[in-house]
Amino acid sequence: MDNDCRGCRAGLDHCHGTVIHHALQWVECTEDDCVMPEIAHAFVVDCEAIGCVCAQPRGSAEDRASSTG
Repeated sequence: MDNDCRGCRAGLDHCHGTVIHHALQWVECTEDDCVMPEIAHAFVVDCEAIGCVCAQPRGSAEDRASSTG
């Protein structure tokens, strides 16, 4: 843990990673060994913000481009 983190100084259970919300209600954390619930994360992003295409409808232009190329 990092002594500069407010959560660490307070002794709170938390994760320094970022939760990524995927379109099909799947979530993941950027920390490989994270077992914390979603609420224990300070940072949350939608998967589209990091370039994930799981939210694209089947047959979309991006879907076709990735399969042809």
